Amino acid sequence: MTKVKFCGLTRIEDIEAANELKPDYIGFVFWTKSKRAVTREKAAALKAQLDPSVKAAGVFVDEDIEVVKALLNDGIIDIAQLHGHEDEAYIRSLQACTGKPVIKAFRADTAGGFTQAEESPADYVLLDAGMGGGVTFDWNLLKNIERPYFLAGGLHPGNAAEAVRNLHPYAVDVSSGVETGGIKDNAKMAAFISAVRKEDNHD
Repeated sequence: MTKVKFCGLTRIEDIEAANELKPDYIGFVFWTKSKRAVTREKAAALKAQLDPSVKAAGVFVDEDIEVVKALLNDGIIDIAQLHGHEDEAYIRSLQACTGKPVIKAFRADTAGGFTQAEESPADYVLLDAGMGGGVTFDWNLLKNIERPYFLAGGLHPGNAAEAVRNLHPYAVDVSSGVETGGIKDNAKMAAFISAVRKEDNHD
């Protein structure tokens, strides 16, 4: 079964929608330059209302490792998702000090990105066209990747089933594709998760 991650949740209404729809993961963005950024305090308040069956990832870009460790060890997030220049030592230190999983993002529009993704010590890799720009890339590039991955970039209710059918990713990760006017849209979230689950049930 392909797992679903709704990223960039910022409001209690988003958490309520997640509790109802039961994605496998949600994401809190801690990168301050993002319009979806949340503070530690806001994330803690939202996580306290989240169904425990849904895992919360924290999205970071070159964050001080001690900040990430504290968020993991304090249970505000369950997984660290890294989008910057974090190296193997950074990833291994997080894993060793927290015992929690790490997702490392790689650009899927470069050949080197795949080599790095295959060799990364992260528990999971995420493949995107860039810095969460909400654009798709040539999915044919993914035919040869051996390890399980999160697929991100330009996903929405209209193409989620196709992505699952053609690529069988470990998980699909969506943010702007389930928004209207920059705010999470419950109907789009429901349509997205329904499309993925339906496609999974066809297999």
